[in-house]
Amino acid sequence: MNIKMPEFDVKKFVKGAGSTLSRVVQLTEEKLGTSEKTEMDARFEHLSERSDSAKLWTEKIVRDTEAAIVPNPANRVEDFIFEKIEKQKPKRLSNLEYLGLDMIEAGGEFGQDGPYGSALIKVGQAQQKLGSCERDFIGSAGMCFIQPLKKFLDGEMKTITKEKGILESKRLDLDACKNRARKARSMIGQQTAERDLRVAQSEFDRQAEITKLLLEGISTTQATHLRHLHSLVEAQVRYYGQCNKIMSDLQRELVSMRPPTPRLRVNSEDIDLACGPPYLSKSQTLDSSQHYQQTITLHPACSSRGTTKVCSISSSSAPESFSIIDDSVIAALVAESDPNDVSVL
Repeated sequence: MNIKMPEFDVKKFVKGAGSTLSRVVQLTEEKLGTSEKTEMDARFEHLSERSDSAKLWTEKIVRDTEAAIVPNPANRVEDFIFEKIEKQKPKRLSNLEYLGLDMIEAGGEFGQDGPYGSALIKVGQAQQKLGSCERDFIGSAGMCFIQPLKKFLDGEMKTITKEKGILESKRLDLDACKNRARKARSMIGQQTAERDLRVAQSEFDRQAEITKLLLEGISTTQATHLRHLHSLVEAQVRYYGQCNKIMSDLQRELVSMRPPTPRLRVNSEDIDLACGPPYLSKSQTLDSSQHYQQTITLHPACSSRGTTKVCSISSSSAPESFSIIDDSVIAALVAESDPNDVSVL
């Protein structure tokens, strides 16, 4: 069986190598300041700068948005690889969903009939709902905002970058032809150089017009990006509204699960306040170093008379006592004493 080898066009290869060498020489002379450079008009330069700025900031916005909705960089890398290979992102549980599962399991272990176990289960279920809302938001944000911007970068911006590169090559060819035309000595060389110059000028003008049309299209894409930005904000409003509803419902459920008897927590202990408000007393003692030490003592209510709770402290020299009617009394006493020196009688 005969295998036909592809034909190698030597003339085309030599011409391409010659053009590349000519461009390198022209660029080097421009850097050294020994050759003139064809400048683009002010309108084109303005459009080109706007294009570069749009590309730069769109890339930053895409990266920052991805980092905001998927903070874990390892997950972003995994998503990128799966999108390239399998054309879809992997399905994984969020951190909130993992937290919810562990809370539910722990609540079952501690006892779902107890106050702590039942509360853990309720909170765990709420965390799972939050994780589900988060996953939906990530998908919505990617579809309505990130993907359109990536499509713009991979499509229009790549085309513009490619055409600008071709234009730069045509400009180098044009300037090289101008230099050869100036340096031509013989009549034949002059005619050849002028013919090459006319061809190079025509190709440069055509490529400049193509590139300019593409650059002017950037303004229309920004109007499209504005609609995508509105979609992102709508997705965020919907997501945070769902989260607020879930947490508000959870808070109401937890409040309804609290024990009816009022309690006061001191030194990690719950003080039953069913018999009435407690009393605080403040006293001073002289320690071994002849320094006065203040002590705050919490006295539970001892008896009730009608609707008024009264606590009697049986001591001939009773310390100064304060009825706890609000948090300001506790705050005033603790501000004058060591908060670690609180005891319960």
